[in-house]
Amino acid sequence: MRVPRRHFLQLAAGAAVLPAMPRLARAQAYPARPVRWIVGFAAGGPQDIVARLLAQSLSERLGQQFVIENRAGAGGNIGTEAVVRSPADGYTMLMIGPSATINATLYDNLSFVFLRDIAPVASIIRTSNVMEVHPSFPAKTVPEFIAYAKANPSKINMASAGSGSSQHMAGELFKMMAGIDMVHVPYRGAAPALTDLLAGQVQVMFDNMTSSVEHVRAGRLRGLAVTTAARSEALPDLPIVGDFVPGYEASGIYGIGVPKDTPPDIVDKLNREINTALSDPRIKARLADLGGLILFGTSADFAKVLAEEVEKWGKVVKFSGAKPG
Repeated sequence: MRVPRRHFLQLAAGAAVLPAMPRLARAQAYPARPVRWIVGFAAGGPQDIVARLLAQSLSERLGQQFVIENRAGAGGNIGTEAVVRSPADGYTMLMIGPSATINATLYDNLSFVFLRDIAPVASIIRTSNVMEVHPSFPAKTVPEFIAYAKANPSKINMASAGSGSSQHMAGELFKMMAGIDMVHVPYRGAAPALTDLLAGQVQVMFDNMTSSVEHVRAGRLRGLAVTTAARSEALPDLPIVGDFVPGYEASGIYGIGVPKDTPPDIVDKLNREINTALSDPRIKARLADLGGLILFGTSADFAKVLAEEVEKWGKVVKFSGAKPG
């Protein structure tokens, strides 16, 4: 039996739509149960704060709970490994922070390859660190700090949250580009490092904005500059390090990842929902207060940013000779 051309074309068009129908149905049905959102650090830290803020919004919008699960240890690697080993079904997400792009080079024997085994979903924010000193320190500007460091080699103690932390790498990048030397003093977390900086036991720290902004605002610490390429709304009076050390930029990228091979339609739905949440004025204001610049974009945009960050911090890790703490 000969099928009329018009009828044949209609059948062909319908057949072409069929493969897309299960994907569309799956995306519409997702999520059908609670979603685990793994944070590789303890509760109360920057990654945890950002994740909980977004989790509440996603839970309200999608009608299922996005449950934060803190899996701290090994600089965030324990949490990442847990996500890598989870089913690629959209029900386990990873909070990606600055440590993920540093750890890719810092650790030699990881059981996963970050850029290969984690599929980027959406970026959230780019955060600044703040170069800060104890108020008793003689330098009041970045040029004065560099001059003092060159006149007093190896006499400035630089605190960080640990070897290979974002604070450590921001300081090492500064050392490398400013041509100075400082003694790195690693701590077991940002809180004890800040405690000693506030007490004057160490002289400088390139701390995350989220944990130091109130100390700088209150005058308990003297902010010299922020580390991003543009000034921060959280501390608008501070210049950028790049004004004095051309080309310097250090920032933390926060976003969401899932196990590789997670269905693209689920990745796309999560990306849309996250970008919508980031448009909420309340969330925008809260993230800005934490020193975060919101990063809208596709999953492909986020993949490009992560690859650039892995390459950049790999060079700094090798320059510094940093080893896991």
